Amino acid sequence: MSTLTLLPRILHIAGTAARYRLDDLVEDARVRHSLRTLRWFLPSPPAEVLALPRGERFAISLTALGPIFVKFGQILSTRRDLLPLDISDALTALQDRVAPFPGEQARAMVERELGAPINELYADFDETPLASASIAQVHAARMHDGREVVVKVLRPDIRKRIQHDVELLRALGGVADRWHPNADKIRPLDVVAEVESTLLNELDLQREGANASLLRRNFANSPDLIVPAVEWDRSSERVLTLQRLSGIPVDDIVALDAAGIDRKRLARKGVEMFYTQVFRDNFFHADAHAGNIWVDPSNPTDPAFIALDFGIMGALPDADLYWLAENFLALFDRDYRRIAELHLRAGWMPTHVRTDELEAAVRAVCEPYFTRPLAEISLAEVVVKLFQTARRYELTLQPQLILLQKTLLNIEGIGRLLDPQIDIWAVAQPILDRIWRQRRSPRRILAKLRRRMPEWIGMAPEIPQLVHQALGQLAAGRVELVTPAADQKRLDARANLDRRAAAWRWLGAIALLTSAWLWTSDRTLVRWHDMPIVALVGLGIGLFAFFQALRR
Repeated sequence: MSTLTLLPRILHIAGTAARYRLDDLVEDARVRHSLRTLRWFLPSPPAEVLALPRGERFAISLTALGPIFVKFGQILSTRRDLLPLDISDALTALQDRVAPFPGEQARAMVERELGAPINELYADFDETPLASASIAQVHAARMHDGREVVVKVLRPDIRKRIQHDVELLRALGGVADRWHPNADKIRPLDVVAEVESTLLNELDLQREGANASLLRRNFANSPDLIVPAVEWDRSSERVLTLQRLSGIPVDDIVALDAAGIDRKRLARKGVEMFYTQVFRDNFFHADAHAGNIWVDPSNPTDPAFIALDFGIMGALPDADLYWLAENFLALFDRDYRRIAELHLRAGWMPTHVRTDELEAAVRAVCEPYFTRPLAEISLAEVVVKLFQTARRYELTLQPQLILLQKTLLNIEGIGRLLDPQIDIWAVAQPILDRIWRQRRSPRRILAKLRRRMPEWIGMAPEIPQLVHQALGQLAAGRVELVTPAADQKRLDARANLDRRAAAWRWLGAIALLTSAWLWTSDRTLVRWHDMPIVALVGLGIGLFAFFQALRR
């Protein structure tokens, strides 16, 4: 998409940022000055909006820009390693609600996707949606055997709209990557790629159904979590049919109390459920805000959670899961030296970082918290502060770890909402100890060895020959370092861009110097409004050349 096509949308974004006084979020003085200049040409927002904190004004501006930007804000709220806490908290509260599209269109899409008339697929299909969001909307339906279900249907042309807005975000990310003073730490293009990946995953409802199916299987015999069943013969990439469940939203404290729910028991279950999903199953619900978590009121003394919306799920590489669990256990024991060593051994930090310096930084973060009673300490807040401190030492983390950090914040927030006196540490430590002992028990290790044994036995006859060949090549001096093709291609492309940028810089410098010389010389030149035309042309060529060099 050309810059000219994106220009009206970019101007709209700049105008919205100026109108809602977002210049105090911008670190670059030139951009901040430009936004403040735009204020003179825009109507002022209501006084009550101006009185709001900057995070809430940012959230309102994203709502004004449209549903895809609301979704962008929600995803961006997971990157608490990049944003100030007040902005992250405001973005977390963004509600992804937009006007519904006509029910006839939803009916037509269901029939087209599932290849049958609606009355053959369902005994009843309500064209009035239960809920509507930026990606899809949900309709109530009933199967021919009487079972109640919900049908999730993608919005028409949503893929095209997402691609358009993602290209815009990519263009803005490119500008930030060139000009933002902390671009190397923020990595705006990586953030945009993460947003794009999340949005594209949410466009595949069959993938969401598979997520729900796996989570349901993981908790099949558990009294703690209920997951709706997927009707696979009524589902596709654009349509998802799920069992309809009823419950009470987890943040509706009045309704929970009216139903006699044991909130203290429920709060403990929430924390237990998080650690079970992450460290037992390595598959966790990564969008566990109050809107996606309900409570089943059928057993008030031992209530269960109901999970909804499985578009964003998390899983960690086995190595990261190990390092994360060991870090949590070291944090519970206040073993700051081990936390520092684990960060270095995990490869999250560059090797030149000194262990003692990192240990001192970790101690400086944690010790002020431990002066309070444990029941008053937010484990999620400590983890966030640790990641922020580690970033000063060039911490590099995968997006999934940031997603887990956000989920921990959500779960802890739900736990404290249900029971303000809950001691997160007292609940979390024994659970993680138990789960981690089970994962590393001799029985689990033997089971893993048994699964891999046939593969190793099959490879065994080849190993002596491979060793002999490797030693022969080493003795003959034929061992050489080979760069993977993809990496070599990237290196060649980078070198090519560097050569082109250098050529443009030289051209720009020569053109500007020539223009300056002609401008200041007394030579007789064709002039326009007393300005030498040749010098003006040289000036234009020079500026264009430097612009091309910056692009590369």
